[in-house]
Amino acid sequence: MASSNSYKLRCSIPGHEMDVRGLATAVFPEGAFVSVSRDRTGRVWVPNSSPDRGFTEMHCMSGHSNFVSCVCIIAPSETYPRGLIATGGNDNNICVFTLDQPQPLFTLKGHKNTVCTLSSGKFGTLLSGSWDTTAKVWLNEKCMMTLQGHSAAVWAVIILPEQGLMLSGSADKTIKLWKAGRCEKTFTGHEDCVRGLAVISNTEFFSCSNDTSIRRWLVTGECVQVYYSHTNFIYSLAVFPNGQDFVSTGEDRTLRIWRNGECSQTIRLPAQSVWCCCILPNGDIAVGASDGIIRVFTESEDRMASVEDLQAFEDELSKATIDPKTGDLGDIKVEDLPGREHLNEPGNRDGQTRLIKDGQKVEAYQWSVSDGRWMKIGDVVGGSNQQTSKSVMYEGKEYDYVFTIDVNEGGPSMKLPYNVSEDPWLTAHNFLQKNDLSPMFLDQVANFIIENTKGHVVGPAQPAGGDPFTGGARYIPGSADDRPGFGADPFTGSGRYIPGSGPNPGASVGVADPFTGGGAYSSAALRRTTTNIYFPKTDGVTFEQANASQIIGSVFQNVFSPASLLCLGQSFVLSSAAKLKELNGGAPQEHRLSEEILENLESLLLSVSGPNSSEPPLTIQQINLLWKASHWPDDIVFPVLDIMRLAVRHPQVNETLCGEAEGVQLCNHLLSLMRPEGRPANQMLALRTLCNCFSGRHGRALLMAQRETVLSRAADLATVCNKNIHVALATLVLNYAGCLHSQPDLEAKAQCLSVASRALETVQDREAVFRLLVALGTTVASDQTAKDLARSLGVNSQISKYSSVSDPAKVGECCQLILKELQ
Repeated sequence: MASSNSYKLRCSIPGHEMDVRGLATAVFPEGAFVSVSRDRTGRVWVPNSSPDRGFTEMHCMSGHSNFVSCVCIIAPSETYPRGLIATGGNDNNICVFTLDQPQPLFTLKGHKNTVCTLSSGKFGTLLSGSWDTTAKVWLNEKCMMTLQGHSAAVWAVIILPEQGLMLSGSADKTIKLWKAGRCEKTFTGHEDCVRGLAVISNTEFFSCSNDTSIRRWLVTGECVQVYYSHTNFIYSLAVFPNGQDFVSTGEDRTLRIWRNGECSQTIRLPAQSVWCCCILPNGDIAVGASDGIIRVFTESEDRMASVEDLQAFEDELSKATIDPKTGDLGDIKVEDLPGREHLNEPGNRDGQTRLIKDGQKVEAYQWSVSDGRWMKIGDVVGGSNQQTSKSVMYEGKEYDYVFTIDVNEGGPSMKLPYNVSEDPWLTAHNFLQKNDLSPMFLDQVANFIIENTKGHVVGPAQPAGGDPFTGGARYIPGSADDRPGFGADPFTGSGRYIPGSGPNPGASVGVADPFTGGGAYSSAALRRTTTNIYFPKTDGVTFEQANASQIIGSVFQNVFSPASLLCLGQSFVLSSAAKLKELNGGAPQEHRLSEEILENLESLLLSVSGPNSSEPPLTIQQINLLWKASHWPDDIVFPVLDIMRLAVRHPQVNETLCGEAEGVQLCNHLLSLMRPEGRPANQMLALRTLCNCFSGRHGRALLMAQRETVLSRAADLATVCNKNIHVALATLVLNYAGCLHSQPDLEAKAQCLSVASRALETVQDREAVFRLLVALGTTVASDQTAKDLARSLGVNSQISKYSSVSDPAKVGECCQLILKELQ
């Protein structure tokens, strides 16, 4: 078998829908391996005999309710001669699978946070590590012991060949050697989180770290060698059978091959994070990355991809964009860069990078020793704000998309113009209204827009004076301010923020409180000041829309789908007497309300709609009737929940519903509406109601007492694909963080950090991301222990991608301030 002594692509496997977070070589079948992903699945891949030299999916496993973070193979036994597959996930569980069925054979529960690393040993022993700062030893489906001693998340574990010896690596920068459940030795030397461990022999092991180094250790405690080549976090290691050579992957987009203590080859990938790697029995290397693709590299010429596929891989790499903040490119001054002639000079080492100027563009090249040439690895960009777009003209205006919609079979087609900065539900509603179509089509049209614009999120620049929580000016209940963008409810009411409707761009700029508006704000001004205008934020954030005249007015002449409640730009609150009567007529007999009750609810709505209301004071009877109506069936309760959302801001309602007697009942009722399989409209309104409970003393006390249950249930909604639910969830976490800011309750802060961190794994909406960032900043501000905890959870590396976000600027600026806090 011919060998080129240099690894090249064998095949690419686009088998997962999200990041590939773990890989492991399988015992059976021969040459197979297992992958796990953020898409919640695990998959077994076997080599095929096709001309593309690729792999075929043999088995798909599912059982986790959240992302799958890690995988390992449990060695064959008499009971399971083909071995078992163990996976750990963000649902805190370990699932153990056979090759015979897609569901878990059994599930191991005990960790209190994400299980991020697994290792198997003799006799079916399994070792797990978690963000809860512990490692656990499992045998026969039971937890035999818990290894406690790390002060931060345990990112890596391995079981050494010598029976009873185990290693754990942590975000506290240390590695611990365990024997019989006791810590025998602590290894220090790394300057940042320890992310990976790999066995060399009975007496030696490798470690890798966020400090960009790889270390070789003796189990007696000595570090015998340090390896440098990576330029960013190193996530994984795998050792060749000779016990000397190894491979590593990391955040610098590379797979690096190490021979005789030196980095002999650097392979760049068209994905930012190369999360994991494993070495197959034939010496090939499999790597998993943030683009969801598994790539296999080989040094055997017989298994290398075709010339066409190799060229396609190189072309894909050349089209990548590189942010200099995350690469090894150094400070870039375009005017000082050489031109293309610089590529005529050969490189000094494999993987060496060189930048050249081609007009106004900056291109990055990497030297390939095996090919003896410079390979383009991407275009260098200044940040995430460089965007290209193609506009489509329709009726004299430019749009990002103009869709053709066929609503009625055989009828005429209709044009639906759409900009990605718009809310799809509002666009769908306006389209149906314009074309005199039934509101029954609202879900169908909105989902069509969402499905056909996936991944495209373009937001206009934030106007001066904007509230960073809303993208518009602050909401002032009852305000008559006629300035553009002021005095309206930025979440739901009329006069909402409209792109391009900000103040005169020529006006003077300065720094103002971004949570209340009242003055100009610009990112340039922020850079000139050391003031942190984002956190800690200790006053509650609420959802204040309360346009009573609209609620009780003509809007109720139309009948909207419940999904229209999810429209961020408008709130079609269906809680007037007319709408309640309509819904009441279809309610089950045991839930049907009398005319007197309906009149009382209408009176209550008017009383809580605004601070200047001239309505009479509320009565206990009205509040009790609201509580009764809130138990309507799930499919019709949404307008009552919207009244409750407004009502709990009222001191009297807050005291009555959130007090000691009824508070727990209210909490439990809202949590029941937030179950993951529930209706999105109810989930969103229940979350918003909880957020508004923080506006009163009794509500704050209730939610702090119920914190663990409320945040646990709310965290489950991060996986619901709805940006308005995400904004409400982020606001709830932020309100908890604000209440906890001055309290020394580490357990509570840990839960806030954990929920925010987990939510950031799925949340895409920039407003929700911003609120989660402020929650993180508020939690760690002025609390060294909370900062250490955040570092242990890997918050730094998780949020670093937001530091370059410039649209909106508040996201990048807030992220930078948090990273500064966590230094």
